[in-house]
Amino acid sequence: MSQPTSPSPSSPDPGPLVTLPRLDALGGSPSTASADAVVIGMFTRSGDGDGSAPVLAPGAADVDAAFTGGLADLLHTLGATGKAEQVVKVPAGGALTTPLLVAVGLGAQPDDDDHAPDPDLVRRAAGAASRALAGTGHVVSTLSAVDADAAVQGAVLGGYVFDAFRSKPTDAASAPVGSWEFTGTDAESVRRAGFVAEAVATARSLVNTPPSALYPETFAARAVELGEAAGLTVEVLDDTQLRDGGYGGVTGVGQGSSRKPRLVRLTWSGGSGTGPVPKVALIGKGITFDTGGISIKPAASMDHMTSDMGGAAAVIATTVLAARLELPVAVTATVPMAENMPSDTAYRPGDVLTMYGGTTVEVLNTDAEGRLILADAIVRAGEDSPDYLLETSTLTGAQQVALGMRTIGVMGSDELRDRVAAHARATGEDGWAMPLPGYLRSDLDSRVADIANVTGQRYAGMLVAGIFLKEFVPSGLPWAHLDIAGPAFNAGSARGYTTKGGTGVPVRTLHAFLEDVAANG
Repeated sequence: MSQPTSPSPSSPDPGPLVTLPRLDALGGSPSTASADAVVIGMFTRSGDGDGSAPVLAPGAADVDAAFTGGLADLLHTLGATGKAEQVVKVPAGGALTTPLLVAVGLGAQPDDDDHAPDPDLVRRAAGAASRALAGTGHVVSTLSAVDADAAVQGAVLGGYVFDAFRSKPTDAASAPVGSWEFTGTDAESVRRAGFVAEAVATARSLVNTPPSALYPETFAARAVELGEAAGLTVEVLDDTQLRDGGYGGVTGVGQGSSRKPRLVRLTWSGGSGTGPVPKVALIGKGITFDTGGISIKPAASMDHMTSDMGGAAAVIATTVLAARLELPVAVTATVPMAENMPSDTAYRPGDVLTMYGGTTVEVLNTDAEGRLILADAIVRAGEDSPDYLLETSTLTGAQQVALGMRTIGVMGSDELRDRVAAHARATGEDGWAMPLPGYLRSDLDSRVADIANVTGQRYAGMLVAGIFLKEFVPSGLPWAHLDIAGPAFNAGSARGYTTKGGTGVPVRTLHAFLEDVAANG
């Protein structure tokens, strides 16, 4: 294993990836808590379109009592309706031990007590409140009485800040909330939800780290650091080992850069329980920057290609999370890392690459590089005989055209594809099952090799990429491919718990799938 070196002198050391606020459960009443602010939830009154007072969400009863039962009317007077993510601040005026009350909207009131609100509405509300409370030291949240996991995750992720490369740190007035306490839950539940939020934030920070500081060698070093801290088994192959080992995809894509490729493997054994555990292979595309190579991209928005390793960031963070949660499922992340650059050593359109496992690929477009490094990783991961194989990548612009910037395109084995897409929707990361029509395979027939990396047509680009990857999946192995080209990066303004830049998608989908496998196989 090669020894990664430090970032280049031209780029500052980003330091720790994530610093979380202090998280704990509140044992007493929020009305008498010692804090700087209390957050409550409110619903839009069901069936009323006349601007009626909002309905207070579970967890707000003690706070309402402190206002002698008139809190909903007070909020109505201040313009509150309860619509999703609406934030209304109210000076407590001595009614509470905290000086400030913050009410945040959860959207429409559930039809009855048996129908809880969508957890993502809670997550979004908690995120909106967290951003509105920037600069606050200590906050108590009652949103956890509605959904504890969502409330913790939203609070942490909504306050996420990445300022490692600013010359001055975030000023106190804009800093994330320093400490959160949550009602209606216990410390262990808060701790575990915090681990999930930290994993998402870790993936965000990896994506947000500029390519001058995060390139294959330093990305591998980060993965090693995270893996070893979590007790994972870690393996790194450098460019020489990749070339000698026959990893033609990773080697070919990475040969145009002075920053040589790597392949990282992180393994969580599944814990020390008795008996066998299910085995899941996770694979993530780790292109630390993508110029398109010789088939160079347009200049507009090329800076967003700092996110082209979003899949790799997600699977690294998820594998570490599995270890921290001690999930009874064996997880191995196989992460190819390369920088796709044009130079006198770059691979060319017309080249033929021999992939790991022996399949030959004719390169027709060097900007379809992600599928080449993933093909190597899929074959290598298949040698471990996993029960499931999930791969995620910022793979195609066609995903954005077909599904937009927030919906994951999920392809693969029908049953597993649908299972993963359902988890994506349940976690608020949104996934849509897409087909892999067999007739598209002939469009990838090559003039000189076993397969070409693209077709000569502009249509069905997302599906064609899935068809290409399918060629490298071992026969009979359930697999799913998650195209996150749009969802992995938010180029717009912050919303809910999603801040600008890296989103951490699909960490929560992958985590939910691992929890499902741990429970149900």
